Amino acid sequence: MSAPTQAIGVEEPGAPSQEPVPIAPPIPTPRDRMAEGKARRTQVPRSAHAVWQPAHDRPDPIALLEESSRPRVPELIPIRYGRMLASPFTFLRGSPIVMAHDLASTPVSGFRVQACGDAHLMNFGVYASPERNLLFDVNDFDETLPGPWEWDLKRLAASCVVAGRSYGIRTRDCVEAARTSARSYREHMCAYSQMHLLDIWYSRVDATAAVQVFRRGASDPVSRDFDKARRRDRLHALSKLATATDGRLHIVDDPPLVQHLKDEGLSEAIRRFFRGYHSSLQDDRRALLERYRFVDFALKVVGVGSVGTRCFIVLLDGSHSDDPLFLQIKEARTSVLEPHLGRSRFHNSGRRVVHGQRLLQSASDIFLGWSSESGHDYYVRQLRDMKATADLEAASGEDLIDYAALCGWVLARAHARSGDPALIAGYLGKKEIFDEAIADFAIAYADQKEQDYKTFKKAVRSGRLPAEKGV
Repeated sequence: MSAPTQAIGVEEPGAPSQEPVPIAPPIPTPRDRMAEGKARRTQVPRSAHAVWQPAHDRPDPIALLEESSRPRVPELIPIRYGRMLASPFTFLRGSPIVMAHDLASTPVSGFRVQACGDAHLMNFGVYASPERNLLFDVNDFDETLPGPWEWDLKRLAASCVVAGRSYGIRTRDCVEAARTSARSYREHMCAYSQMHLLDIWYSRVDATAAVQVFRRGASDPVSRDFDKARRRDRLHALSKLATATDGRLHIVDDPPLVQHLKDEGLSEAIRRFFRGYHSSLQDDRRALLERYRFVDFALKVVGVGSVGTRCFIVLLDGSHSDDPLFLQIKEARTSVLEPHLGRSRFHNSGRRVVHGQRLLQSASDIFLGWSSESGHDYYVRQLRDMKATADLEAASGEDLIDYAALCGWVLARAHARSGDPALIAGYLGKKEIFDEAIADFAIAYADQKEQDYKTFKKAVRSGRLPAEKGV
């Protein structure tokens, strides 16, 4: 027998290495992460969230509003300010830039999520899933960005107090609504911390689950939302926004809220935009969109905070009669959170919005996409696809409290999809210390908003800010 050709301890070329393979560290368990979250209380006590004290160098809120108006369509800015004049709550809705500056000086635990960025009460609502089921969820993502979960919850709680006061609800009910939003968030985040990742991802708040939060059955605001949403489909939009002349559909002008623009280059710009938007969709949605033909488009004023941004509605038609599709093309600008949290990793702000919406919502519009044109970024979604928001003006104190609980639940579900629910749940704990702190913050910050609103009204009366009421 011949002697071996390889000395002991010398490996043949290509042979497996005898070096020990490094073993990945074990993944921390939910209990480990909850303990880490609990430990963070020593650095940032839960009671610290109760404090609102304006910084000595707090920016002038009117100057911030002027800053946010500079990139907007000048002719529409008076409508924006006119809508904000209606109440302290509409002022809160129209000035997320002011609260973003204020929140930047408040304590945070350091655990980040995909933040909505503008989580006030009216930015929750009803819409249809791709399966045509009615869901209740967050429904506005213009300011979305990775950031502190506390900022969304504080804006939600403050809006409970500001909205309730604006609508004549008793102060104690407003405060209880703020407290309840935090309690609901805390309790549901604890539940999500015990769930598997896929179970969190698939969880949703549907019509039945939403209505069960309320005590009064069919008379509550959410039940009315669902009834209204079922009627707000594309055919309803067609009856409200378009008509046929000589057998040809076209959008009806209602200036200054809906109007065709006399710009010969705009039509071609919209068509160029659609080519970019088309490429942002997944293949099956592209194939569906290609079966529609372009019919008409117009500028449309929407919302409160969005007034003045470039927003268009586009009417398309399918191969059958009465087969319309309305799309909304909405300008996406830099998030109000970016000066405080850093620039988005997405160069296109429309893509930032779409990414945030897909992360936060339990189901998203099949036509959700983005593109840019002429130096402006946009995102696209269906218009009035069984969408509705609560009529808080008609709400009682009990309605407001129940609605706050529902919004707190939905916000916890949204944050659990992108953040670590065990870390947040560990920090929040089982006691009501955090809930009370958020309620105290909401009261103090509501007082601040009402003072800012008075300053805003003075700026309008003095002529510094132009306002057109009733539009």
